[in-house]
Amino acid sequence: MPSNNYDIKGLTNEQVLLSREKFGENTLKYKQKNTVLDAIKNLVKEPMIILLLVAALIYFVSGKIGDGIFLSSAIIIVSVIALFQDSRSRNALQKLKNLTQPHCKVIRDGETLDLKSEEIVVGDNLIVEEGTSIPADGKIILSNDFSVNESILTGESLSVFKDKDKDEPYVFKGTTVVSGSAIISITQIGNETKLGKIGKSLESINEEKTPLEIQINNFVKKLVITGAIVFLIVWAINYFNSHNVLDSLLKALTLAMSILPEEIPMAFTTFMAIGAWRLMKMGIIVKQMKTVETLGSATIICTDKTGTITENKMSLAKVFSLSSQKIVNTLDANEDEKEVIKTAMWASEPIPFDPMEEALHNAYSQLHSIDERPNFKLVHEYLLGGKPPMMTHVFENNSGKKIIAAKGAPEALIGISNLSTEEKKQIVEAIQTITQEGYRVLAVAESNFVGSDYPEIQQEFQFKFKGVVAFYDPPKKNIKKVLEDFYQAGIAVKIITGDNAATTIAIAKQIAFQGHEHSLTGDELMKLSDTELQEKVMHTNVFTRMFPEAKLRIITALKEQNQIVAMTGDGVNDGPALKAAHIGIAMGKKGTEIAKQAASLILLEDDLSKMVDAVAMGRKIYTNLKKAIQYIISIHIPIILTVFIPLALGWVYPNIFSPVHIIFLELIMGPTCSIIFENEPMEKNTMQQQPRPLTKTFFNWKEITTSIIQGLIITIGTLFTYQYSIYQGLDETHTRTMVFTVLIAANIFLTLINRSFYYSIFTTLRYKNNMVTLIIAITVSITGLLLFIPPLTNFFEFETLTIKQLSTCIGIGFVSVIWYEIVKLRTRMISKNK
Repeated sequence: MPSNNYDIKGLTNEQVLLSREKFGENTLKYKQKNTVLDAIKNLVKEPMIILLLVAALIYFVSGKIGDGIFLSSAIIIVSVIALFQDSRSRNALQKLKNLTQPHCKVIRDGETLDLKSEEIVVGDNLIVEEGTSIPADGKIILSNDFSVNESILTGESLSVFKDKDKDEPYVFKGTTVVSGSAIISITQIGNETKLGKIGKSLESINEEKTPLEIQINNFVKKLVITGAIVFLIVWAINYFNSHNVLDSLLKALTLAMSILPEEIPMAFTTFMAIGAWRLMKMGIIVKQMKTVETLGSATIICTDKTGTITENKMSLAKVFSLSSQKIVNTLDANEDEKEVIKTAMWASEPIPFDPMEEALHNAYSQLHSIDERPNFKLVHEYLLGGKPPMMTHVFENNSGKKIIAAKGAPEALIGISNLSTEEKKQIVEAIQTITQEGYRVLAVAESNFVGSDYPEIQQEFQFKFKGVVAFYDPPKKNIKKVLEDFYQAGIAVKIITGDNAATTIAIAKQIAFQGHEHSLTGDELMKLSDTELQEKVMHTNVFTRMFPEAKLRIITALKEQNQIVAMTGDGVNDGPALKAAHIGIAMGKKGTEIAKQAASLILLEDDLSKMVDAVAMGRKIYTNLKKAIQYIISIHIPIILTVFIPLALGWVYPNIFSPVHIIFLELIMGPTCSIIFENEPMEKNTMQQQPRPLTKTFFNWKEITTSIIQGLIITIGTLFTYQYSIYQGLDETHTRTMVFTVLIAANIFLTLINRSFYYSIFTTLRYKNNMVTLIIAITVSITGLLLFIPPLTNFFEFETLTIKQLSTCIGIGFVSVIWYEIVKLRTRMISKNK
């Protein structure tokens, strides 16, 4: 925005520094949450940490100092891993918070700057306009038909008109601009603002848990309860056999450790937070983690036309003058057409920020040698309103001459102008001719009025219809490909626009938009009953002449049809619909602060193709999280049963594993599920599948059954190894080593097999994920040290295996897992035959 439209210079850089030094930054100081200290406190409450502490204490009391030191070291390692994952999550979320901070326009040194709201200082001159959130308290020094919603402070939803000459020429932080524009001199910032003093910080609002998070927490709670019951049973059995309280307690703790799936909540938090961070790097700001979870389920994208499907680069292309009855290109305009353009310019804001109004001001400058704008002052304004909408401006010069100009939807101005039937027919025909080529049209009218007692509503003026101005806003170059990607992913697209049907359908045809043949206007939609609308909305893809209530009804009707709805929006009036949609999408560049606040996701580049990327990322995160949790369930089952069955059935070596073995397995499994699976690339068929129903439970019976069967077959492998070792006459340490080695081998092969439940291992081995090689190499190396370095072998009560024994263990681990490749082959064959 050019700064020379204001006679305001603003603060100098030196004055800004002095003000900041004296009054501080424009931030609300609140009690810091999710700090490292909070993370440590939460960690101490973790059941696994408590079990490790108890087990370490028992070892120390029993005189097994080495085991006690190992478990103490394990506590440190587990804590470091947990804190590292928590730190990654917190850092990712903090960066997201910084990026979603509101921006504002400030005049400094005679220039208009775009700054983060925290950078403004007392004394700054702030420009606020329709749709922005006011970032600090201040006094109005210049305003134009300016009204503010102060409900955050007063609870009153009606907007309040403000002016520098009124009794209360002040605005306050957290309130929003409903109409007009103003320049504010900042008087209070941060905690000194009215909002800061009453402590209504948005940071204090707790985010609700998502359905997936609730499911996972309930699943973990059930396992914890199961673990506690089994723990008591095993403690009782061991005590009955040995009458040694500490020894039986230690053996029961071993089983309890094997049951606790503490990796699951950590995996969920990590996947969601890092997923949000990955989206941010792609130019997609996710304001809430729950949005990441919902993205992969989107079934319908509702998009506006201007700036989303089209470039939002308005050029004044054609003009129709009623007096000349001609449609001409702008550059070929004669006096009649020039008058239409001139009237349309006067009907615009004196300082335009809307692309169409900027185009009108530019055309006026080019076509009129004498610029009358400096001689006239805006004395009265009627806001854009009505159905269809229109707006009117009243200008006056020093000699009292008035210019009353209106522009808006042709239907609105035709309805209030004094026109003959023939003239109406000529206008309608001209509009049809223009709109069928994809042009966006505005009608223009003027009025004469004496005095200053203006009508209450603009429609009461006696208007003379002047003509129509037509703008061309070309479709974005990539929009066809974007639509193809949505359709391929099973996602329907609907256009919801304030523009007329002819223009919208013409653009829709150009971009091969499905369902452009049928459209519905806002007025038609509002006449339908809820039942009729729910049916109609599923088969209609083009909605025109929309207004806030109509948009909200569309979103509500789609949700009633169990659709997962994403909606794009940028204006103040889009707020209710953005909030109502499952995924509200605001535009980062042209979006108002109101739209950004109401939305759950912001596209920094106003590029709808990013939504394809976002949906793909949502599906990938969900799929990879499911793989990680299925892996955790599968590998926990053999650990639990290998500990429990020999004890319950009274086998020769009833306590094959101790806490040191279990915690070692846990240390391997944690990084495997969180690091390997989080880094997995998206499978190539992900965006060809239908969206996942949000009602579908995360732990559905088919997938749980798959994991249980995988775990049981690995258990058969470990118990077979156990019995085979005894059959070979091997002692307890040899048996333990072989069973442990089978578990490690099965863990490695399960990781490779479960990278896809559809494609073969030969396909997934070609996936680019460097973490697979790294984590498996570390696992193999450490296992090798335990088996072949005598001090470690002795500490873990292992024996060094022969090549034949080692090969046998690896072979059993391989066979215990590789069978699932046959299941995947069958799945692919069935899929191809459909």
